[in-house]
Amino acid sequence: MTAVNVNDTGGFAIPSLKERRKAVLVGRRVTEAGIRTDDEPNNVFYGILLIVSVFVAIGLVMVLSASSIVSVNSGGSAFTMFLKQLTWAIVGLIAAIGTYRMPYHAWQRLNKPILAVVLGLNVLPFTPLGISVNGARAWVEMGPIRFQPSELLKFALIIYLTNNLGRRQRELTDFARTFRPALFAWGIAAGVAMAQRDLGAAIVLSGIALTVLYMAGSPVRWIAVSAIGAFVAGVGYILTSPSRVSRWTAFLDIEANKEHTGYQVWQSMLSISNGGLLGVGPGAGTSKWGYVPLAHSDFIFTVVAEEFGFVGSTIVIGGFFALTLLGFIVAMRAPDYSGALLAAGITVWFAVQATINIGGVVGAMPVTGLTLPLISYGGSSLLITLSAAGLLLNIARKIH
Repeated sequence: MTAVNVNDTGGFAIPSLKERRKAVLVGRRVTEAGIRTDDEPNNVFYGILLIVSVFVAIGLVMVLSASSIVSVNSGGSAFTMFLKQLTWAIVGLIAAIGTYRMPYHAWQRLNKPILAVVLGLNVLPFTPLGISVNGARAWVEMGPIRFQPSELLKFALIIYLTNNLGRRQRELTDFARTFRPALFAWGIAAGVAMAQRDLGAAIVLSGIALTVLYMAGSPVRWIAVSAIGAFVAGVGYILTSPSRVSRWTAFLDIEANKEHTGYQVWQSMLSISNGGLLGVGPGAGTSKWGYVPLAHSDFIFTVVAEEFGFVGSTIVIGGFFALTLLGFIVAMRAPDYSGALLAAGITVWFAVQATINIGGVVGAMPVTGLTLPLISYGGSSLLITLSAAGLLLNIARKIH
């Protein structure tokens, strides 16, 4: 309370309007310029902003290079896919500004409606609007618009988990109150992805859930049991189909499988080796001429490595490493518990998806069909990852 002060003579002095206003501003940690000191962008904020911006720019250039041949062969212009990606990038930028400016606690308060709407959208692939792409029925096509609802699941799950665990941080050992709702939401989201035959998305969702639960402080034994259960469910899912087994085990001996299940990865490795140290130059790569299927989306890292060589590959991998490091710095310095969990969830999302994508492209891991965040062709993926990046920046500007 700032009602009165004692003056030099021992009497009471009523503070002036200017003094009271100044006291209020100081209490709110606001400078005389009217800017909140704890909202001023910092080096971590600018680092994340720079990496995201560079990745989107690299992605647009690589999509133009990698998709031009496919676009022409499909009867369109060499710029068809590029213009679509550019349009989605602009829409994604608008979405990122929205998630950046809107307080993240407001998003968390909407966690249940967001999750319910997203789960409803993920029913659409099983309706006549749904289409199958590369064996996964995870897409919806409505006229000229095609999108993948499972991308929204990652965003919705993070919002739900961080709100649920953030509000109940004193009840983390209460299985019914905290862990069971989180486990249920994770199971539903991963189950929907697997029903769409998109195991890659289910793996990313699981990585997000396990990380948020661990960072929240949930009992490790519960997390370990859940992780083992998820692993068994994933292996069981793979074993239900011989073609799925062969695809997921092809990376163990790519040369022996280069004529069938390992063809795409083998061609990718040849193209990467063709890039050498500095690459063959922008637009001069051969992988996009049909040798590497989906060079503009899932295998866009192949085009980067061939056209920009070891240097370009290192920049991309190093960029994701730096983004992961900065994201965890935001999580550790976040102003509150919910912000920390939210930053950690988004960071793990980007890190896990990038690792799986690049690992599959270079033959170190099974190919899952996941895109390279912020770089690969794909409107719904770019839109959601930019929205998540805006939310991460929202938290980053508040760190101490």
